[in-house]
Amino acid sequence: MNTVTRSIEPLLYTPEEAAEALRLGRSTVYELMADGVLAYVKQGRCRRIKVAALKAYVDSLEPHSI
Repeated sequence: MNTVTRSIEPLLYTPEEAAEALRLGRSTVYELMADGVLAYVKQGRCRRIKVAALKAYVDSLEPHSI
């Protein structure tokens, strides 16, 4: 019997998962969503963030210079 474990990359993240991926706090992610900075989709009462939206947000950040 072959028990190959296949890792499936998520296409949508919960705000909590997005916060972990971005290394930000959960409330910060909710604030970014409320301000329209971080795009999300809504299914019923659930909010989900597309992987592309996370990448777009990270790409929009300006590097900090010393």
